[in-house]
Amino acid sequence: PSRQNSLLTHMQSLLDTFSENNGNDLASTGNLLLILSDMQKKPSESRTDIATLYFQKASEYIKNNYAYPIQMLLVAFCSGIGVGFSAIFSRRLGEGDQEQAASAVCHGFFLYGLCWLLFLLFALTGAAPFLRLSTEDPSVARQGAQYLLICCGLSIGTCMQFLTERILQAMGRPAGFMIVQGSGAILNLILDPIFIFVLDLGVAGAAAATVIGQISGALIGFWLVYRLRRQLPIRLRGFRPRGEMLAEMGRVAAPAVVMQSLSSFMSLGLNQLLTRWSESAVFVLGAYFKLQTFIFMPIFGISSGLIPILSYNYGSGALRRVSASVRFGQQFTAVLSLSGALLLSLLASPLLRSAFRASPEALAMGAPALRIIALSFFFAGTSIIFCSAFQSLGRSRWSLLVALLRQILLLLPAAALLLALKPALVWAAFPLSELISCFAAALLYRRTIQKQLL
Repeated sequence: PSRQNSLLTHMQSLLDTFSENNGNDLASTGNLLLILSDMQKKPSESRTDIATLYFQKASEYIKNNYAYPIQMLLVAFCSGIGVGFSAIFSRRLGEGDQEQAASAVCHGFFLYGLCWLLFLLFALTGAAPFLRLSTEDPSVARQGAQYLLICCGLSIGTCMQFLTERILQAMGRPAGFMIVQGSGAILNLILDPIFIFVLDLGVAGAAAATVIGQISGALIGFWLVYRLRRQLPIRLRGFRPRGEMLAEMGRVAAPAVVMQSLSSFMSLGLNQLLTRWSESAVFVLGAYFKLQTFIFMPIFGISSGLIPILSYNYGSGALRRVSASVRFGQQFTAVLSLSGALLLSLLASPLLRSAFRASPEALAMGAPALRIIALSFFFAGTSIIFCSAFQSLGRSRWSLLVALLRQILLLLPAAALLLALKPALVWAAFPLSELISCFAAALLYRRTIQKQLL
């Protein structure tokens, strides 16, 4: 079900991209199975951005590129909280402690409620100043703030949808998990053309379609969870949050939030740098972030699928199988990353022209840029697999270090330096930072092998 829903949401995003430019004319072996069953690490990440590709003009498309880091930050918080909640909830279920499992659900509801209030506060007080700092175009700032006001202010749908999905997953209801995600995504796809083309609501219509889909998915999720009340009686009446359980969830959730927030800060930092050079560069960066999802989704799926395999074999003392599994992951990822790089290099111009309706300036800049960035895919995929090995072997801090090198510590300074020296080469910051990070990850992995596996 995870793979089916992943295909649905990403095909939906692709259809939306073509709809942006064509109006309503949408015609114009055990380990391997475990890995393939987890081919979607963060299914809601792309869904939060589903409606945003409908904008008719490049200037409107750029509005959402400035909002993109905030959307990804919301997903990072929800995903990170979900990691902490799932760990504690699943543990209580495994212990057979129904009362504590139900209490974990209530605490999960509490944490996701706080998450929504945090982004509601940002929507009311921070969205407009953030957009004004991001761009000097008052129209872009105004409409981008309008989009964030709706998506962040009504993000309770996203938060509660994450909660119900994690409950259904932990209780062995993958079909329900797929129904929750798929229903919201399908409704979003139906409402997008109605709100944007028929009602002519523009950016506000895109945002409204997104939050309606998310809220409807959350409501369906609550209904499915309610049907499990005999197996897990949940009572919110009289609930009082307990510090020890919140701290237990927080210890697991906090590192996950930090790890998954890095891409938001990376996107935000690059937007700020590229804005000083060219709006077309911001356009190209936004197009790249949407296209790379189709390449890195299966790579992150392999990474997530490897973690339980590596952890199990390491715990059982089958050290040779640990090394063999890492090699398998590297080989599988190499095929995917190199294939994706080749496809992106060959299709860069057609995709920018037909799917994103790039202006001549953006097309002239974007096609070479995507080909340069594609050189980084192999090194990025290799680093991601090494990070999975670090997490499985008790070296999470090294995984965090590699992620920081890839997305913040090397990428942003390299981009700033290249912009100062020769702006056209700024895209080379991606392969440069990935190459150095991959080399560092390989050295750390070799050190891990020598200490723990030999």
